[in-house]
Amino acid sequence: MLQPATKKSAPDTPAVQSLDRGLTILEAVAQSEHPVPIRDLNQILGLNRSSVFRLANTLRRRGFLANPNGRNDYIIGPAIWRLFRNYDWSMLVSLCRHELRLLANLTGETVHLAVRERHLALFVDHHTPRNEIIAVSGRTGEFMPLHCTAHGKALLADCDVPALKSIFGESPLETHTQQTVSSIQKLAVACAEVKSRGYAVDNAEFLEEVRCVAAPIRDKDGVIVAAIGVSAPVARLSPERLPATARRVVAAARDITEIFSK
Repeated sequence: MLQPATKKSAPDTPAVQSLDRGLTILEAVAQSEHPVPIRDLNQILGLNRSSVFRLANTLRRRGFLANPNGRNDYIIGPAIWRLFRNYDWSMLVSLCRHELRLLANLTGETVHLAVRERHLALFVDHHTPRNEIIAVSGRTGEFMPLHCTAHGKALLADCDVPALKSIFGESPLETHTQQTVSSIQKLAVACAEVKSRGYAVDNAEFLEEVRCVAAPIRDKDGVIVAAIGVSAPVARLSPERLPATARRVVAAARDITEIFSK
């Protein structure tokens, strides 16, 4: 009588060493709050600079890593974000965090990152300089109106009247201050201006005491996916100071857009 064959456990498949090292690099960069220099990756992997550079550069060419400042410092790249964009915004936040902090330090003001959630703007991250005593409080996790905030109008920059009606319907827009845009037609004009000059302004349209400037961030297909902007007390972000601040905001949005385009 035949005896039943004894079931043997399958032997462990040997790991692909280069893939394992590449994933180690991705994990190290993803867990860091700052761009990771290649010398730190050398220490983590215990390899020479040339070997680590080839691994990291391969991940960069595929879009899984990016160089935010043109040097060999790495952050998570747009390919990772595109894989997870339908699930949450954590990868977008990771991708933009360096520029968020840099812009806050350059302007000395609170900087927010926002995305559009139907008819509202969702603030998904912010950074406030530590040396600023009086600053606009961070609003991460809060929903804001699209039609009367700088971030919201930046997110709507490509919208015409039909597109705006599909978002807001036919009802009048809610007013918050005397400066609030209250009609779809006027909002369409404002959106065209944002698209033309590259940035949006909230001139005390949502909160009387706050002025903001924001610019759209686009993906590799030119679609607006987020907005980055500065929020400050009206007295400090004066009309005289606004143009210089706007240029810095536009530059930050452009730098992030370039990362998305790789």
